[in-house]
Amino acid sequence: MPLILISGYPSSGKTYRSNQLVDFFNTKIKASTESPVSCLSVIHINHQTLGLSRDVYRDARSEKDARAAEYSAVKRALGRDTVVIADGLNYIKGFRYQLYCEAKAVQTTSCVVHVGTPLDQCKEINTRSLEDKSQDGGYPTDIFDNLVYRFEEPNGMTRWDSPLFTVPFDDATPPCDEIWNALVGMGGEMKKIKPNQATIMKPAAEADYLYELDRTTQKILNEVIGWQKERLGEPGGSITIGNQVIELPTTAVSLPQLQRVRRQFISLNRQHTLPKSRISESFVEYLNSNFE
Repeated sequence: MPLILISGYPSSGKTYRSNQLVDFFNTKIKASTESPVSCLSVIHINHQTLGLSRDVYRDARSEKDARAAEYSAVKRALGRDTVVIADGLNYIKGFRYQLYCEAKAVQTTSCVVHVGTPLDQCKEINTRSLEDKSQDGGYPTDIFDNLVYRFEEPNGMTRWDSPLFTVPFDDATPPCDEIWNALVGMGGEMKKIKPNQATIMKPAAEADYLYELDRTTQKILNEVIGWQKERLGEPGGSITIGNQVIELPTTAVSLPQLQRVRRQFISLNRQHTLPKSRISESFVEYLNSNFE
């Protein structure tokens, strides 16, 4: 059931660390005599298993399709008897949030393992991989630099990035025992997560739910757009929406960025329906998570 998200710079050793976790979890499962644990299987999802090349990051459309492929694969794999290790860049916090919601929807634990290889070391490894034709190859230099520039490091203070385990480059192995205890538990009884309102599947939506979802989110977007127009050039700021506060970043958020976040929120909540009274509160929370 648990979901492990692997994060790190390109060529930081994410697949190497993932394979260490796969070996550790398989060993623990085989050694267990407790039925919930002994029935588990480990599923490792990465670019190789999905048949994706590193060139998918060269343009926005192919990158979006690649993320969709990983998202679908993780969603299919999550279940009662699986441990899913998602070994991708997972460098966008909004994408990590989506996967966190999927884990909560099936009432399972999740964590983020950040491979903390220094950037200079990643560049060196990537250069060697590009030069060594016998290896799988590295990232083309322009793609490598672009991914590093856009990388959003996990923050253990946010619920979707916690618990967060950072693996320094010099460590021989990840903190496997700590990860096991956080996800499975010391007694082998399998931890369960209580889903929140945003991830509970309901048999039917309230009347006019989709209309209210669209109307409320657009109204909040209009508030943000209007506030920014009135205060051109001012860094950051706070907007009060009912009892909630939107904390804007220091740089202005463009209309396409706001529309993208709104589409993601609507997509997440078309089936995982919210009470209409909580749409505004949940959307403000989602905006703040993307603005951090």
